[in-house]
Amino acid sequence: MTVAMTFAHARRMAARPAVLCSALTLAGCAVAPTPSAAPVPAAPSFSTVGLERVMGQPASTLIQLFGQPDADLREGSARKLQFAGRFCVLDAYLYPKEREEPRVTYIDAREPDGSAIDRASCVAALTRREGGR
Repeated sequence: MTVAMTFAHARRMAARPAVLCSALTLAGCAVAPTPSAAPVPAAPSFSTVGLERVMGQPASTLIQLFGQPDADLREGSARKLQFAGRFCVLDAYLYPKEREEPRVTYIDAREPDGSAIDRASCVAALTRREGGR
């Protein structure tokens, strides 16, 4: 090898770390692709089919329909009535609108062990319970 070749070879070898270092530096500046945001699921809508006898009704109508509540809780102007039967437990939440008496705005239903049950099925079952009409 001649001195000129050795010098050229040494320059190429010396340039490799600089090229590698430059490449790594530039790679750090690269923008990673932004993952697309997962779509936000819509809030579940609850059907009121089969709940017409309960939704929007005052406490007196529920008591006529199901008998005396197993629990009657009040907090401020809000009220929660709970009716329990062999097959399910129904919680009715009553809130006043302006100066009117509280009316059912939401109901929740569950089996006695806490597992989910259809709200309309629970209303139907409680209507037939002893004490209900």
